[in-house]
Amino acid sequence: MAQRYHRDHHQDSVYKRCKDSSSDYNTNKRHRSSDESQQRLPETLSAHRQLYERNFPLYKQPVEVGFFSLDSRRSFFNDQRQLRYYVQPRKSPDFNLRDGYTSRFVKRDDSVKEKLDHLLQWILANRDKIQTRDQTPSSSALGVDFVTWRGHLTKVLTTPYETQEGWMLAASKFRGTIYISEVETDAARENRETRSERQEEMMYWGYKFEQYMCADNVDGTPDPGGVVNTNEAFCTVVQTRLADHKLLFSGEVDCRVKDPDAPPAPGCYVELKTSAEICTPKQQSNFHRYKLLKWWAQSFLPGVPQIVAGFRDHDGIVVSVETFQTSKISQLIKNEYNCWKPTVCMNFCSDFLSFIKSVVKEDDPRLVYLFRWDPHRDVTYTVHRDSPFTILPDWYIKDMKSHHSSHP
Repeated sequence: MAQRYHRDHHQDSVYKRCKDSSSDYNTNKRHRSSDESQQRLPETLSAHRQLYERNFPLYKQPVEVGFFSLDSRRSFFNDQRQLRYYVQPRKSPDFNLRDGYTSRFVKRDDSVKEKLDHLLQWILANRDKIQTRDQTPSSSALGVDFVTWRGHLTKVLTTPYETQEGWMLAASKFRGTIYISEVETDAARENRETRSERQEEMMYWGYKFEQYMCADNVDGTPDPGGVVNTNEAFCTVVQTRLADHKLLFSGEVDCRVKDPDAPPAPGCYVELKTSAEICTPKQQSNFHRYKLLKWWAQSFLPGVPQIVAGFRDHDGIVVSVETFQTSKISQLIKNEYNCWKPTVCMNFCSDFLSFIKSVVKEDDPRLVYLFRWDPHRDVTYTVHRDSPFTILPDWYIKDMKSHHSSHP
């Protein structure tokens, strides 16, 4: 990833005082020490894109510190068994993405909210792999400021340009590290529960495309006649730093290149996508503005260098395949009028993490700070103790505490 990894020394303040002195905020802010109450905490964060047009912030090259697999029943394995290998397709592949939808499809139950559980399982099994070597000694047991999923950070990155979907993120501080997990909004739940059959099938198409493009081993070939099971996943775990924020996050990886001389992970990984074929200038513009924003954010964060896209017709037939270099996507969009800017995305994410740090002060895994954003609004938060939003399960808290007591 060669996209502007340098430090930004200029930090604008975009925290805003909340003009609403509602009882909700007043009662929820009782969790401060007397010292903190002297300096009133910022209560909202603006998502206005113009505020984030600064120099690109420091973003260190992401380093893979581990990986894990989820099998056909969603069971965790601390290994690479689900890693697949990219197979270059023909120029006009003619893949039928509808094939197998009604007969060879096992769909993950997306009403089950797994929170951070699989990533926490990886942490407990791999504490020694987390890199705590740093310039400054850390008060955190893990040596990182934040633990989360890549998908949650992707939503944060794209926020300044999002006009349709809001989000809620729950944050809790435990032994110096802030854990962030998404909470399903009412609107997202309604969308999930009322998806049409056509929408369900189109979601399948993306997984089917992966089946056409991937082999199970380095010498193998794709098996499009097999079952598509969306419980299965291979996930990378990476560490990096955004400005002053040390991050540990995980994200699903579609496949890696076969070349044994390829760069080490995550530099050998490939992201696979599908999109409607582009037939008009308007469709091309929309692709640049909306699709490429999310594709770039999703791959730039973990350092995945290339995205291979299958362009399909209305009936789910892939008519062409194109490769996008993640580091060059910003060049593709630069001639679009008033288009998205990577620097705005990264600066907003950095400031949002600073905002979380300024709010989430109490080190208590039972205390949840719920950050909410809706399009055209500011980011706000509420505080909840012993609530359904709790992120960290008892088994994780207990293990971390017992490990700490046996390793002073």
